[in-house]
Amino acid sequence: MADIKQKWTQNSPGKFFVDQTCIACDACVLAAPKNFKMDESDGHAYVAEQPQTPEEIAACKEALDGCPVEAIGDFGD
Repeated sequence: MADIKQKWTQNSPGKFFVDQTCIACDACVLAAPKNFKMDESDGHAYVAEQPQTPEEIAACKEALDGCPVEAIGDFGD
């Protein structure tokens, strides 16, 4: 389960976030490319844009469910 206390500072404010347990597997970026981006210099994903549409929300939930290390949370601020 993602830890909100360890979320990356690059995360866009809102419900979804990525924490520091991310292993940069790219699964979230593939599932929701509009919402998740990869920080290439640090080697981790982050939420670049919070989902706005039902389709984007579904894609972000798919990313959350598919994260192999449970680094994505959906209970942020």
